[in-house]
Amino acid sequence: MPDSNTTDFTNPSTFLLLGIPGLEAAHVWISIPFCAMYAIAILGNFTILFIVKSEPSLHGPMYYFLCMLAVTDLVLSTSILPKTLSIFWFNSGEIDFNACLTQLYFIYCFSWMESGIFVAMAFDRYVAICNPLRYSTILTNPVVAKMGLAVVLRGGMLILPYPLLARQWPYCKTNIIPHSYCEHIAVVKLACADIRISSYYSLSVGFFFLVCMSFLSSCPLSRPSGLS
Repeated sequence: MPDSNTTDFTNPSTFLLLGIPGLEAAHVWISIPFCAMYAIAILGNFTILFIVKSEPSLHGPMYYFLCMLAVTDLVLSTSILPKTLSIFWFNSGEIDFNACLTQLYFIYCFSWMESGIFVAMAFDRYVAICNPLRYSTILTNPVVAKMGLAVVLRGGMLILPYPLLARQWPYCKTNIIPHSYCEHIAVVKLACADIRISSYYSLSVGFFFLVCMSFLSSCPLSRPSGLS
């Protein structure tokens, strides 16, 4: 097999994930807590989904948001850990170029969705505590569906430029990524082109996230007038 780590190329077919650089000898031991956490995440989230689905009394906004969070956690952990464990156990670090960009998209997209679901859950609890008599009329099923759709669209649209921009760059450096997953900046740094667009967009998205979270956490929620 030719040494693809040092040979120049313009359209890489694969990248090589290193896992945790410097700790290769301990990968098997490091995999134990990762594997345990993944098993707990799978079991716990599927249990939540099963219980909510099978119990009609739990068919309400709070539990719908909890199910959204469970699905998001399942997708996020499954996007990262199976490949990470394959690196730790079998030294299988090769990942297809398109699969790498797909993994990149799912990781960042569902991370954004998760933060949006937390905001929706906070709003749900605010309405339940501050205006309990109108809770069922404010958070109706259509409203919950629209909030869920907004969370999905926000994450999906904001992160979509990540893989689209990364795909268009020519790659002529090494194909080694010193991570256990396809991290955005680590991928685009391998391009032999001006990647300032990707860098600026990544910084803009991060800044937008911080501004939104700061605004939502500091924004005073007025007390509903219907409460005494």
